[in-house]
Amino acid sequence: MNCIDYLLPADVNDNDLFVLGQREPLSFVDLRGQVAKVAAQLKENYGSGNKMILLSPNNNFFIVSYLAIMKSGNVVIPLNPATEEESLKFVKNQASVELAFVPKLLRKRITVDFNEIWDEDILKGLCEQSEIGYKIEQDFAEDTLAQIIYTSGSTAMPKGVMISHKNIIANTSSIIEYLKLTSDDIMECVLPFFYCYGLSLLHTHLKVKGKIVLNNNFIFLGSVFKDLEKYKCTGFAGVPSHFQILLRKSDTFKTAVFPHLRYVTQAGGKLHTVFIEEFQKAQPSTKFIVMYGQTEATARLSYLPTERLQDKLGSIGKGIPGVELKVVDENGVPTEPGVVGEIVAKGDNVMLGYYKDKKSTQEALKDGWLYTGDLAKIDEDGFIYHAARKKEIIKAGGKRISPKEIEEVIVSMPGVVDCSINGVHDEVLGEAIKATVVKNDADNELNEKFVKEYCSNNLAAYKIPHIIEFTSKMDVNAAGKKVKKS
Repeated sequence: MNCIDYLLPADVNDNDLFVLGQREPLSFVDLRGQVAKVAAQLKENYGSGNKMILLSPNNNFFIVSYLAIMKSGNVVIPLNPATEEESLKFVKNQASVELAFVPKLLRKRITVDFNEIWDEDILKGLCEQSEIGYKIEQDFAEDTLAQIIYTSGSTAMPKGVMISHKNIIANTSSIIEYLKLTSDDIMECVLPFFYCYGLSLLHTHLKVKGKIVLNNNFIFLGSVFKDLEKYKCTGFAGVPSHFQILLRKSDTFKTAVFPHLRYVTQAGGKLHTVFIEEFQKAQPSTKFIVMYGQTEATARLSYLPTERLQDKLGSIGKGIPGVELKVVDENGVPTEPGVVGEIVAKGDNVMLGYYKDKKSTQEALKDGWLYTGDLAKIDEDGFIYHAARKKEIIKAGGKRISPKEIEEVIVSMPGVVDCSINGVHDEVLGEAIKATVVKNDADNELNEKFVKEYCSNNLAAYKIPHIIEFTSKMDVNAAGKKVKKS
């Protein structure tokens, strides 16, 4: 099935809006028409199966281009608009890309040569040509490639995660089911659409005929608060840094009332429990839903039901509908409760593999299971508790140490916005523990002695950081996810 035919609602009224906002409101009727016309032109000019790059911030141009490329039977590659020239060249050459979709605002910044670039004016011209067929019927085998999402890997160049039409349909239906989304839901989107978490918001709200509000300026918290109030947003989705900033760098959020905000979701890394507790205290009427996922799983793998947040605080929950999760040892055997192993997953949302990378594909996909590279343990009730990425484990003085445990303690200190724990080379210990502590600009009392004393009261001696560095700025990428540096 063509996932776009699945996502685009058929029964819509002329006045039903999908994108809200003063700058670029977009109705479902206009969206359907524009997607169909652009897709028809792509099909006529390029056929199907071609890889096409999409470089754009969150806007209507992105949405129409993204959907039209996949509807036409071609493969969309959404990239960060700030992608460096070397990485852009790598993707272009690896995927043999001829056509790129780039808005006019960014065209001058693109130094990589493409055979053709389509911008807003070209799309507008195509949509104004009434002779272009309004509908194109195109069905595919379920494993037909729909998109390639490039992620940073262990090498200098990114890895392309191949996502099929079936993957998108499966993950979208699962998310809608456990979040209980309806046409009444309105999502405040601060996550970029080149990131799988952001795309899942687009997919789910499109499918249920909900609405989205695009906000590309999370750094200006006032604009987010204004959106939540003005458009009566029922949902907000963020990565840990979003919630840490809201709770520790904004006095307004803790006292503001958002009567329509039904729920928030958090994924993209572990948010320490102290922040979850602070959020619940600040916004007691808003459901906080912890989730876990990977690009390799289209987006989501697990969630923690809000009714279990109190007794299972710190857990990433269980598999979403249609997904089976296990924690296994090095031989693939399920671990006993409390024993650390690797999370593996099976479901229709699991990727086809890595683009032109058989070795990495074979390492990640084994006997139908996705090996996530995430370490965790399971409790007696089957709830999973994330420990760390395999590559994050620190070996200091012969002991294996999870950074998450130390970070959890330090972020519970007053005045701390964030903490990153890394292992750095040490001649004696092998690795020494380094803590990079993000503190509020106004907090001058937080110092190395205070942090070490606090850690000594809450951690075993071998887990106390040897090196402590202070900063006032969180180091995050374009998706808001934390970037760890030694």
